[in-house]
Amino acid sequence: MDKKLLNGYNLDINEQIKVLEKIVMKSKNINTVIERAESLNLENYYIGAGCIAQTVWNYLSDKPLDYGIKDIDFVYFDEKNLDEESENKVISYVKELYSDLDIEVDVKNEARVHLWYKDHFGYDIKPYTSLEDDINSWPTTSTAVGIRRDKNGAFKIYAPFGLNDLFGKIVRANKAQITKDIYENKTTRWLSKWPDLKVIPWEK
Repeated sequence: MDKKLLNGYNLDINEQIKVLEKIVMKSKNINTVIERAESLNLENYYIGAGCIAQTVWNYLSDKPLDYGIKDIDFVYFDEKNLDEESENKVISYVKELYSDLDIEVDVKNEARVHLWYKDHFGYDIKPYTSLEDDINSWPTTSTAVGIRRDKNGAFKIYAPFGLNDLFGKIVRANKAQITKDIYENKTTRWLSKWPDLKVIPWEK
């Protein structure tokens, strides 16, 4: 397909979803993670955040699809098992499942993030009520995207701020949870790898 047709900027949401699927399917690592996730028997999970946005940015910027991607975020939601031991068991199993990949898979039970968030970031957050509630708080509009496949193999995409900022390479703060310092540190790091990003200042 003509690459020009795979830029979803300013297309309607249904067309944007199709474009996102086609770009993501070109990533060997992300596809492997999604395909093997079926064996985990987890209905309530997403792969998302930076790895999805950065894959799209790489595609649109003519870079290797895995350029600059530190890890693949794998989030699930299990409010019945909030102890660290239960999460560590899932983490160990998932890491073993993807041990042959050349990229780290970062696994988190988002139902228990509030238990350690203050120690890591310095301030408390409320417990998330679902994975979607979690994604609603992800730090930028363009990275607040989660994807998975359902039992029939169809892509399921959750993007509370839509996909236009993603395809426009626009980085805009989602101030639901992050601080100005976190946002500016993140965008400075991203600009060093993707200098064509359009970063919207925190104050706007």
